[in-house]
This record gives sequence, C-alpha cells and structure tokens, in this order.
Amino acid sequence: MHVILDWVLSNKLEIGGALFGLIYIWFSIRQNIYTWPAGILTALLYCGVFFEAKLYASMSLQGYYLMISVYGWYSWTKGGEKHDRLSVSRSSKGLWLNLGLLNLVLLGSMYVFLSRYTDSPTPLADAFITALSIIATWMLARKKLEHWLIWIVGDLTATVLYLYLGLYPTVFLFFVYAIMAVVGYYEWRKEPDLIASRSNTV
Repeated sequence: MHVILDWVLSNKLEIGGALFGLIYIWFSIRQNIYTWPAGILTALLYCGVFFEAKLYASMSLQGYYLMISVYGWYSWTKGGEKHDRLSVSRSSKGLWLNLGLLNLVLLGSMYVFLSRYTDSPTPLADAFITALSIIATWMLARKKLEHWLIWIVGDLTATVLYLYLGLYPTVFLFFVYAIMAVVGYYEWRKEPDLIASRSNTV
C-alpha cells in the first residue's frame, strides 16, 4: 500500500495530466466547449512532466496548447460564417499542402535545435510528435475532420517514445488517445453539416 501511495505521490503531475487529458479528448469527441478548459489544465500539468523528462519540444508545445486553447474556445463559439457556432468541415487540398510544408519546417527546425542545443535523448521523435501536434491542435480549433487522423499517427508514435522513457501513465494516456482518435474521427463524420456538404459535392 505504501509503495502504491509513494508512486502516486511521486507521479502526481503525470497522473493529473493523464486524467485531465482523457477528459479533454472525451469533450473534443463530443464537441463540447469544455474541451478547452480541460486542455488548459492538461497543458499546465504536462509542462512540469516534460521538463523533468527533458522533452523540451514537448514542454514548449504545452505553451502553444495554452494559447490555442484560448483561440479554440473563441473559434468554436464565434468562428462560424455568421460569428456563431463553428461546424465540422473537411480540409481542402490547398490547406493540406500548406500544412504539409509547415510540418516539414517545424520538424526540421525543432530537430536541429534539440539535437544541437539541448540534452534531449530523443530529438527526432520529440520534434516529430511536436510538429504533428501543433498542426492537429490548430485543425481541432477549426473543427477540421482530418485532425483525428493526424492525432492517430502522433499518439501512436508518442506511445512508443514514452514507453522507452518510462513515463508509464503517459503511455497509457496516449494509447487511449489513439483509440479515442479513431472513435472521434467516425463520430465527427456523422455530423449533419459535414454529410450535407459531402452530398452537395457528389
């Protein structure tokens, strides 16, 4: 019992981040506005977790999450065509091209920085996950359906990385994230506005 209690106390930030992370992803599947307050709390807790693990790109990502959560909160409530509720939509080919180029720039610049100027044990994996997460979170804030597909790739990669680093509560969290991202993708595909727009393009 004492061993379990000691483990919980020594990993309280990580466990708290994992719990709020699950709440965050559940709210996002349901398109509930509480996605964003939960995201803010998750980001604050994981700043501490990733600093201790020397995952500096992932730590800096939490600062981005804080900012994008404020934007997403506004976007979901006032980001529609008439400054009303934002609807789910698909990403255009032009948007995919722009996001793909941005991903390469983010990946390359973060890898160079991490490998040269920090003691990160896994600079490439850290940069890869961070670049995908930046793009996917922006797409979530704009309710782009395909952001779930990016999360699946990023979350599975993160699961392997955190297992290697011994961050076991976070391993569990990101594996569940990947499963819930699959669920989220199929749930968002049922959105009436998305079905209607798909029908109009046939």
